[in-house]
Amino acid sequence: MNREKAQVVGGIVSIVVNTLLFILKFFAGTMTGSIALIADAWHTMSDSISSIVVVISAKLASKKADKEHPFGHGRWEQLSAIFIALMLGIIAYEFMTGSFERFRNEESVYFGSLAIFVTILSIAAKELLAQYSFYLGRKTNNAVLKADGWHHRSDSLSSVIVLAGIYVSRFIPGLWWMDSVLGMICSLLIFYAAFKILKDSITKILGEEPDSEITDEITAEIKNRYGNDLKVHHFHLHNYILHKELTLHIMLNKNMSIEGGHIIATSIEGMIKERFDMEATIHIEPLE
Repeated sequence: MNREKAQVVGGIVSIVVNTLLFILKFFAGTMTGSIALIADAWHTMSDSISSIVVVISAKLASKKADKEHPFGHGRWEQLSAIFIALMLGIIAYEFMTGSFERFRNEESVYFGSLAIFVTILSIAAKELLAQYSFYLGRKTNNAVLKADGWHHRSDSLSSVIVLAGIYVSRFIPGLWWMDSVLGMICSLLIFYAAFKILKDSITKILGEEPDSEITDEITAEIKNRYGNDLKVHHFHLHNYILHKELTLHIMLNKNMSIEGGHIIATSIEGMIKERFDMEATIHIEPLE
């Protein structure tokens, strides 16, 4: 399954499942008057919205390179992941303030069997969705699917906390603050998911060091070909998702001709393209 198809399939599955879960959670939250359950419901609905973004970004990112975008449109994936993170942050803030207001007013909630059933169902469904998104993300190295997986996982974890709070409040009387505290905890989990997605996406857009495993393999292959007559250093990766540009420096005998250096650099660039599917640009320096 290619990147675009995986992203579309994952997005559609997520939209269907999350919309159904939202209806169930919102109904249960409304019936009990629980801000924690209603917050959990809207967290689930945000997953549906973010999955719509996942599907749209798949189409945008798959567009071929053109004159205005010579490295392709792959970074739409990162921009979409940032949008998901910002949306999560807004949702977390809204429920944090709502939970604090309920705590200040000392409002309590009784959780019935419906709330327990819906919460357990949500935990199972969301964790399955998270695992599915992570699987597709690993298979296609897709940042948006991985971000969507964390979105599902944060929803599953918040439901676990809600479930634990429901059982505690049912068996220990006098815990009027349980619902508002659960709402605050859910908000913090959503904030954390937003931070992680945002950090990873911004890092890729700003530029990153290549994976050490890749640089070690490239260095070992160069050493195997040229021994100690050539030194390599200063790796930088420019990640356009569907297109990657690697820059590095090599140090050659200062008495070597320009043509000789060019032949070696071209050979290394070809090796990197063949083995790692990355375009390489090499800067040549004199070896003292």
